[in-house]
Amino acid sequence: MKHSLAHLFSLLLATSFAANAAEAANPAKPNIIVILADDLGFSDLGCYGGEIPTPNLDQLAAEGLRFTQFYNTARCCPSRTALLTGLYPHQAGVGLMVEDRGAPGYRGRLNDRCVTVAEVLQSAGYLTAMTGKWHVGHNHGVVPWERGFERTLTSPKGGFYFDHNEGWDKPAIFLNGRAIDLKGDELPAGWYSTDLWTQYGLKFIDEARAAKKPFFLYLAHNAPHFPLQAPAEDIAKFRGRYKLGWDEIGLLRHARQIELGVVDKAWAKAPRSVKVKAWKDHTPQEQDRFDQIMSIYAACVHHLDASVGTLVAGLKGRGLLENTLILFMSDNGGNPEGGPDSRPGDAIAPGPNGTAQGPGPLGSGDSQVWCGQSWALMQNTPFRRCKHYTNEGGISTPLIVHWPAGLSAKGELRKQPGHLIDIMPTCVDVAGAHYPAEFKGKPVLPMEGRSLLPAFANKPVERDALFWEHEGNAAVRVGDWKLVRFGRAGAWELYDLKADRTEQHDLAAAQPERVRELAAKWEAWADRAQVRPYPAEAKKKK
Repeated sequence: MKHSLAHLFSLLLATSFAANAAEAANPAKPNIIVILADDLGFSDLGCYGGEIPTPNLDQLAAEGLRFTQFYNTARCCPSRTALLTGLYPHQAGVGLMVEDRGAPGYRGRLNDRCVTVAEVLQSAGYLTAMTGKWHVGHNHGVVPWERGFERTLTSPKGGFYFDHNEGWDKPAIFLNGRAIDLKGDELPAGWYSTDLWTQYGLKFIDEARAAKKPFFLYLAHNAPHFPLQAPAEDIAKFRGRYKLGWDEIGLLRHARQIELGVVDKAWAKAPRSVKVKAWKDHTPQEQDRFDQIMSIYAACVHHLDASVGTLVAGLKGRGLLENTLILFMSDNGGNPEGGPDSRPGDAIAPGPNGTAQGPGPLGSGDSQVWCGQSWALMQNTPFRRCKHYTNEGGISTPLIVHWPAGLSAKGELRKQPGHLIDIMPTCVDVAGAHYPAEFKGKPVLPMEGRSLLPAFANKPVERDALFWEHEGNAAVRVGDWKLVRFGRAGAWELYDLKADRTEQHDLAAAQPERVRELAAKWEAWADRAQVRPYPAEAKKKK
């Protein structure tokens, strides 16, 4: 009996050693979380020069990497499309927003020529989950739970923060493909969407753990997109801080960016637009109003950071933080919609019998607040222009990378140019997944992006060029040279981004041959990537 027990023990020990050796040779696949902010400016985070307290994101940056030349597509829906598919947005059918404009590149929904990162990682054994704003074709029947996401708590297009929102679109939330009661038992009472998306993200992570699967979570915040709404106590923290005005605060941000190494001191800060008045030229009453608007925006960003802290604490408490790759970025630059005077409107909320019951305070769920062009330009310090445009202010985003098990560098900057089209190949690379040539019996376009893993190790990311087009605004970047155009009828401008990333010195007249070469490259891409044929003009509402 003793011999047989000893023999059994030896067998168990050998099996254990073999299992441990196999686990060491084949470590667990990394978990992946992609966090997308909405309308966040390049300089809004503390670690990118901003004054808004963002300690949780700053900590991720201190323990990971910050990219200084990472790009989006200048607008919400196209950026989400590029992130999800690894393609330029027109190739996947979302060259504008979600309205069908007739042309192949502008159908307003993900087409069947693309595959989503969730569909690819699901085939690699990942539990795939999404919370937050979808906005790539729900109105056309293209929904996340049918594009690879196994767990979902999503809104078709965002546009709200509180369960009782009356100041913008009526909220709609879908749980695993089913519309749910906004005030029902499935959601916490008095929820705030920035917290809700994270809370359910952690719930889905627990479901992945129960299934013994690695997870991919796409956490798509609607913050800090208009209508800007935040808890009153958050807004109160910032009231009065913005009476310095956009001119002075922009200078302070720029100085911090130089100190942090996020921008080159040789790049002159882009001047204020002629459409925006100097702060000193506004009356004290107007300044107070602008201070209130920016205070609400800052509260949205600050609360977004707190939700990231909740997520990180949840990962740490579950023993998952070490082997989880976190990528944080924004879908476009600061939002100028609302114009130079901004748009704070006290929405009139309907009473129980449909009668007006009066406005809610600014920043509440019964109000509309848009930051407007004046603050948006400051949010994009030091760059030129804003959301919608392919100048650096419209397409530049922070990118924070945190992955303790996969990054040897801590607190370093990365200057390699990158783009949202790189998120798909990076996830495929990290997960050891296979990107298919066809999906569900239909051919799929090859990825346009490149894996960022070389850049994580501070090596070059090899590519020919990066391209942009939105609403006729266009650009191409090859190396440090950028050709950019304002509108379809605009003249091409040429900039050396190494010397002048704020686009202050147009070299087009001095280098016509380089302009012709880059323009020809953009034209060839525009035809290949379904940028052309251009869509029909939108019908004006009567």
